[in-house]
Amino acid sequence: MFRKILVANRGEIALRVMRACREMGIATVAVYSAADRESRHVQAADEAVFLGAAPPLESYLNIEAIIAAAQKTGAEAIHPGYGFLAENHRFAARCEEAGITFIGPDARALALVGDKVASRKTAASIGVPIIPGMMAPGREMREFELAIREIGYPALVKASGGGGGKGMHVVRSARDLEEKIEAGRREARSAFGDDSVYLEKYLERPRHVEFQVLADRHGNAVHLFERECSIQRRHQKIVEETPSPAIGPELRARMGETAVAIIRATHYTNAGTVEFLLDEDGRFYFLEVNARIQVEHPITEMVVGVDLVRRQIAVAAGEPLPFRQEDLEQRGHAIECRIYAEDPEAGFLPRPGRILFAREPEGPGVRCDSGICSGVTVTPYYDPILAKLIVHAEDREAARRRMAAALDGYTIIGIPTTVEFLREVVAHPEFAAGRTHTHFIEQHFAGWKPRPPDPALLEVALIAGALALPETWPPSGAAQRTALTPWQTVGRWTIGGEGR
Repeated sequence: MFRKILVANRGEIALRVMRACREMGIATVAVYSAADRESRHVQAADEAVFLGAAPPLESYLNIEAIIAAAQKTGAEAIHPGYGFLAENHRFAARCEEAGITFIGPDARALALVGDKVASRKTAASIGVPIIPGMMAPGREMREFELAIREIGYPALVKASGGGGGKGMHVVRSARDLEEKIEAGRREARSAFGDDSVYLEKYLERPRHVEFQVLADRHGNAVHLFERECSIQRRHQKIVEETPSPAIGPELRARMGETAVAIIRATHYTNAGTVEFLLDEDGRFYFLEVNARIQVEHPITEMVVGVDLVRRQIAVAAGEPLPFRQEDLEQRGHAIECRIYAEDPEAGFLPRPGRILFAREPEGPGVRCDSGICSGVTVTPYYDPILAKLIVHAEDREAARRRMAAALDGYTIIGIPTTVEFLREVVAHPEFAAGRTHTHFIEQHFAGWKPRPPDPALLEVALIAGALALPETWPPSGAAQRTALTPWQTVGRWTIGGEGR
C-alpha cells in the first residue's frame, strides 16, 4: 500500500480523498493556487505545495508543476479527484513516465474512454446503442456543418476531454452553430486544457441514468447499480438519487451488464461511471464514460455500503476487488443535493464572496461532504460547488422527507446559494412522484424567485455580519498546520459584554 498520496485537486473532493487516506494510514500532500492559500484542503493535508497563480492553466492544470510537487514530497501516487486533470490521458502518461501511480485508469484506457468521442466508437464497436453524432472532434467549421446535416437540429456541442457540463451548448439553428462551438471550445480549454469539441444529437426529455463501475487489475469488473441524475441546470447535475424510480430489476440488469461490457472492452481499471440517456419508452443510449470518481459517488456508497475512494486507492495499489457482482445489493434509498455558490434567481450565475456563517445539518442518515466553513472566501476562479448534502433512508419517500428536513437545517450566510431553490425542488409534487427528466428545471422552475426572507433570519444575518472574521484570518502560509479552534471560527468575541 502507498505511504503518501498527492491529491491533485481542491475543495470538497480533495478533503474527501484525504479523509479516506487518513483512515488507511496514508500521508497526504495538498497542492494549491494563489487563490487557495487559506483553503480547508491545505489545512487538512500533512504537507502542501504551492502550484502557481489562480487561473487553472497556471495551477491545477499545470501537469509539470504537479509532477514536480509529487517528486519533491516523495508521493508515490496521485489522486486527481474529478474535473481538472482527472480524465487527461496525457497526465496519466506523464505520471507513468515519472514512476508515480495515477489513481485511475492507465493512459491507454483513459485515451479510449476519457475522450468522449473515442468512448462512443468503443461502445458502437460492441453493439451498444449510441446517440447519433460525430465520431471524431471537429477541427474546421466545415466539418461541423457537414455533421449537422446528418444529425439535424437541435444538436449539442460537447467537450471531448471532460464532463461536468463544461463546454456543453445546445444549438437549435444554423445561425447559432459557430458561436456555440467557439463558446464550447473556450470553456473546454479553460476547464480541461483541451479545446476539442464534437456534435451530438440533442434529446429533449430523457432521463439521465448512470452506472457506477469498479474494475481491478486481475480481470474482475462489477457495477454498483445506477444513479438517476436527471435534475440538471446548464447540463450540470444538481440532484441525484439511487435507485432510479424509473428502472425495474430487468432493465437494471441489462443496463448494468452493458456498462460492465464497455469497461471490459476498454481494459479499464479503477472506478468509473458509464452514462446513459433513457427515453420514455425505456430505450437506453450510451452517452459517455466518466473515467474518474463522480461528484455524486456518496449516494452509491450509502446504498451499496462500499467506500469508493478507498477502493480506488486499493485497486491502484494492485489489490483485487473483495467482492463479486452477486455479493452487491442496494439497501434503501439515497439522495444528494449539490450546494453551489450560485444565484438561482439570476440564472444560476456564480456568486463568489465571503461566507460569514455556515452551519451544516446533522442527524441519522445525513452526510455532508463540504469544502467550506464560516469565514472562508469563495473565489471566482473555479467551479462554485461548496458542498454535497447526502441523505439515506429506508425508501424514496423517507429519503425525500429527510432531505427536505436537512435542507431546512442548512444555513449559509454571506453569499447566495442554491439551498432554498433545492428545498423547493425536493418538495415539488412531480419530484415526489419520481417524474423527472433533464428539462425538469426549465419546465417547473422557469423564472423562479425566492420567498421573502424571514425577519428572524435577517436578524441572524446582521449578527453574523457583526461577527465577521477579520481580514487577516486564517493565518497565511500553507506550511502552517495549527488546527482551527472554535474561537477562530466564530470571529471577534468578548467576555462579559465588555467592549471590543
